[in-house]
Amino acid sequence: MKLIPVIDLMAGQVVRGMRGNRSAYRPIVSSLCASSRPTELAPALLDRAGADTLYIADLDALAGGSVQFEALFELLAALPDAAIWLDGGFRGAHDVDALRARLGEHRARVTPVIASESLPDADSVRDCLSANRAHCILSLDSLGSTRLDPSRCWDRPELWPGRVILMTLERVGAYAGPNLDAIRRLRRRAPDIAVIGAGGVRNDDDLRQAAASGAHAWLVASALHDGRISRRAAP
Repeated sequence: MKLIPVIDLMAGQVVRGMRGNRSAYRPIVSSLCASSRPTELAPALLDRAGADTLYIADLDALAGGSVQFEALFELLAALPDAAIWLDGGFRGAHDVDALRARLGEHRARVTPVIASESLPDADSVRDCLSANRAHCILSLDSLGSTRLDPSRCWDRPELWPGRVILMTLERVGAYAGPNLDAIRRLRRRAPDIAVIGAGGVRNDDDLRQAAASGAHAWLVASALHDGRISRRAAP
């Protein structure tokens, strides 16, 4: 199972995510690096995770602002061998098209993450996922027992791309343990899809159990910053 390190990006700094309460996020304090600058912290995260892919949650864009392109291009330059998964608050196919146009020669390195919390209605989920299934990842977002899903894309598996993230925001940064039952349910519902978990991982044993549950990969931040996961070999 792949480990995908995460940075939550707010106003150009990496912040610590906690239970999806974004108004309370503060600049990260990490055992890996003394700085909260993305270009300094991201290489340390990738090294610790033995990863070649970085997940960016652009919190400014998710709050209704613009994608932080300056920080994104700096990371692309600083990490020439890494791929980036970007959750940029995409509300429809036009937003994804605009991102890919702006990226130019870098578009192959950046995979848009289409978040269920950002899609406003049924038309947007149909248009966005139909147009971008070949080069996007869908994130099915929830907070506790509540699906963050105004477009009802949780109920449209026929539109899902080949990779789907199960984003359990209440477990992010909380060391509550991964929701493996939810991973198993999603895999039974869509057995041909690569399911990626997010939230709750505390240690190496959690990662072993996540792999046994059938998760293709897991998004991790806090357990890496706090040194709770052993250093992994590069792929």
